[in-house]
Amino acid sequence: MSVTEPIVDSWVAPFFPAKGEAWRGNPRYAHVSNLFSNKEGPSIDTHAAIKEMDAAGVRWGMIGGCHHPNSYTPNDWVGEQAALYPDRLIPIAGVNAELGMTAVRELEYLVKEKGFRGLRIFPYGHKMPPNHAVFYPLYAKCIELDVPVQLQVGHTAAMLPSDPGRPIYLDDVAAHFPELKIVGAHIGYPWTDEMIAVAWKHPNVYIDTTAHFPKNFQSQFVKFLKTYGQDKVIFGTSYPATLPSIQRALREVDMLELPAAVRRKFLYENAMKVWKIPAA
Repeated sequence: MSVTEPIVDSWVAPFFPAKGEAWRGNPRYAHVSNLFSNKEGPSIDTHAAIKEMDAAGVRWGMIGGCHHPNSYTPNDWVGEQAALYPDRLIPIAGVNAELGMTAVRELEYLVKEKGFRGLRIFPYGHKMPPNHAVFYPLYAKCIELDVPVQLQVGHTAAMLPSDPGRPIYLDDVAAHFPELKIVGAHIGYPWTDEMIAVAWKHPNVYIDTTAHFPKNFQSQFVKFLKTYGQDKVIFGTSYPATLPSIQRALREVDMLELPAAVRRKFLYENAMKVWKIPAA
């Protein structure tokens, strides 16, 4: 891996003390670190995450809020962390769709007044699929604000229902909102083929690889990344909440032996296009 590449990690998830304690104490989340062999994850704060980004050669990280009935990361905290590292962290909003217009107005405020660059939604946390009407006002607002929405897809490691993460539900969303830039986070496993099909079909649907080490990518996903989906796949880790090392993830990217043009798209060009990140 070359540290001269302006690599973008589409999902960095550091902790603050209260969030780490809540993660360990919540029966829905307490086991997640063990599943990823990442017991230290909930102890890693923003400063430590930046050190890992430095060691891995990552230029930008997307740090996001989270607000649903089962988890909460305040947007104020996200904004504060991004302000500490304005040339390294890009803030992404997390609002509770179940609050209706309150959530819509919060998203607009964060984007227009605080410089947030997108929205992040966890359908499993609401126990609702992403094509549920509760999310539609936020999708419309994202189009109006010209920012992407990043949604967790695939099964969830938390003790919450995984069915809301079926990627095929995004087919409805993209059909109803063709202008909406949609990033399906976490690949969509075990419904990887659904996620590939939806991204192939819709011009504004993308896939990020957060929470999966490259050595575990399924063969059909590697083929998609290397060939007809090379403009649709975005690198990410979800470090330190899930993956315990950005450095390891990037070493394993090297093992994929991607063509140079595909590597650039995967590691930064596609993300720069979706989130409008300047090249400099």
